Amino acid sequence: MTETALPPVVVGSLSPSRAADFKSCPLLYRFRCIDRLPESPSRLATRGTLVHAVLERLFDLPAAGRTLEAARDLLPAAWQRLVDECPEAADLFADDSDGADFGEWMASAGKLLSNYFALEDPTRLEPAAREELVEVVLDGLRLRGYVDRLDISPAGDLRVVDYKTGATPREAFEAKALFQMKFYALVLWRTRGVVPRMLRLMYLSDSDTLTYAPDADELLRFERTLKALWAAIERALQTGDFRPRPSRLCEWCEHRALCPSFGGTPPPFPVEALGSAHDDRRAPSVPG
Repeated sequence: MTETALPPVVVGSLSPSRAADFKSCPLLYRFRCIDRLPESPSRLATRGTLVHAVLERLFDLPAAGRTLEAARDLLPAAWQRLVDECPEAADLFADDSDGADFGEWMASAGKLLSNYFALEDPTRLEPAAREELVEVVLDGLRLRGYVDRLDISPAGDLRVVDYKTGATPREAFEAKALFQMKFYALVLWRTRGVVPRMLRLMYLSDSDTLTYAPDADELLRFERTLKALWAAIERALQTGDFRPRPSRLCEWCEHRALCPSFGGTPPPFPVEALGSAHDDRRAPSVPG
């Protein structure tokens, strides 16, 4: 009789966004992942979501039809789908009586698309996957995330592509920018047995790219880093001790009023979360 392999036991789930949250500020991780505090959409983040949606659908068109004009023509329908899925997005322009702000905002999205076309020619590409969910369970920890684009060469080489609607980070912050891509590279290596040849971040605000070629030894070290990070999260879950880590990022944090570093008081820690595993799949995500 052939034995059926049992599925791995999962004790927790971690995405690159939530892992980055804990690294930058454990209290922010708690607010987003444990307390599940809502976050209001911003024009900047919503524009990022809109541009990502257009670049995903651009490759549904025949290769010859993937022009800048075609990409810009996709914007109105992408905006309508976004509002249908997230009605509060329309509130971003509730006070825009003459539509001028919305028109300028859409034009800025069109400019980001123009910058994308300055970086590569989509008529010469046939992605293997777009907005692909990748996940793997390692020692009970589920690593999961969505890859913007995965390219596979005829020789089988993998290239992971991520669109960023912000500007290229200064050299001191490149490691933070590559954290997400190494996360994806590790999951793809563990699921496909192939180390991605290239990680490519495309910064559409200033038409620049950041590329990196990982190797197996580096991904092994990164895997140990993620396991150590999860161990720190588990320790915090045992005690409910998620301490704030103030930085310049606090200026843009929606939960600043609840942070002790700024005179606030966090909500009571959920008793049911103490000492328990958790899953971050329902936590809010912030597009790049």
